[in-house]
Amino acid sequence: MTNKLQEIKQSIVVAVWFMFLTFPIMVIRVNPIQGVIQWRWENMAAVGAGSFGLSFLWRYLMRKREQGQKAAEEGRETRSFSRRLMEDRRIYLPALAAVALGAMVFPFAFSSYQVNIMTTALIYVVLGLGLNIVVGLAGLLDLGYVAFYAVGAYTYALLNHHFGLGFWTVLPIGALMGAIFGILLGFPVLRLRGDYLAIVTLGFGEIIRLILENWNEFSFGPSGIANIPRPGFFGVDMSLEAATIYIYFLMIAMTIFTIFVVNRLQNSRIGRAWIALREDEIACQAMGIDKTRTKLTAFALGATWAGMVGVIFAAKTTFINPASFTFLESAIILSIVVLGGMGSIIGVIIGAFILILLPEYLRAFSDYRMLMFGAIMVIMMVFRPQGIISGIRRTYQFKARE
Repeated sequence: MTNKLQEIKQSIVVAVWFMFLTFPIMVIRVNPIQGVIQWRWENMAAVGAGSFGLSFLWRYLMRKREQGQKAAEEGRETRSFSRRLMEDRRIYLPALAAVALGAMVFPFAFSSYQVNIMTTALIYVVLGLGLNIVVGLAGLLDLGYVAFYAVGAYTYALLNHHFGLGFWTVLPIGALMGAIFGILLGFPVLRLRGDYLAIVTLGFGEIIRLILENWNEFSFGPSGIANIPRPGFFGVDMSLEAATIYIYFLMIAMTIFTIFVVNRLQNSRIGRAWIALREDEIACQAMGIDKTRTKLTAFALGATWAGMVGVIFAAKTTFINPASFTFLESAIILSIVVLGGMGSIIGVIIGAFILILLPEYLRAFSDYRMLMFGAIMVIMMVFRPQGIISGIRRTYQFKARE
């Protein structure tokens, strides 16, 4: 009780301090034409109430965090709701069935606009899971991931424009091109890590974007490529609404396929090598793991998903230009992985839905989008540096034979 009173007292001090600091900006408005001073006391009340609430919430969360750290130090096991959700069959099986049913019904219950938004969110789910291989599992900070996305999109657009190749023919070619570019990026950065790796990958992403923007004969420059055909279904003519629903289900299938493959990769020999590389590169090499092959595999497989999704993106929008593949896209995909939890499949899915759907449904705050990104990231780093749902650390126990 004493602690709570102390927290309330400190929050009141913070609120008063913020009201004092923002007083000249938020309260006083001078109209020089009419020579009138307007006093906006309601703004002062809003600043006071907001800063008091945020300060109190911050202190509450800090107290909960300290309690959690103390429990962990004393060896007391505390299972969070997310852990229970993933481990208890009585919870996750009904939840999975409800999600599957909702996904099937969604395009028939909502408008084409809502279906388009959900398809975009699913695209970012697959992109996040692809980057999760590189950043979350292998621990290689890649800030140029959008380049592979652009490679896939332009592969479909250019092959269709020059040779008339269809969506289903180009989809594996886009994946292959993504993998090749992943290896091309992976070779020069084999000896790099940390900040240096981030700078080089950022430069790679910008090089790809600048080539697309300035090489007009090859990529049609900033004008982009239009009239890219949507994916076909055995030659059936589809209306715009039917095509939207078809691409939605295509993305559902792609997401399930990606989750299956990434989950299998996590538990495979190469997946354990990625995790070992992420935890300690020197120890990983000392244990006999081929560091070169492990890194190149991570870059190639991560880029494969970006290449495939790039093809689907080009088919969905029917128009692409370099403005769709800026550094901001890489930052959003990386934010999805960090917010969701590096190495966690469920976490990345939740992170993608939060970061893609929230700005769409909160358009009133679109001007503050980047500010919200920054605030969410700072809060996450303070209270949950491991993300919304952290990857489960595997432990192995060896028991002597009786």
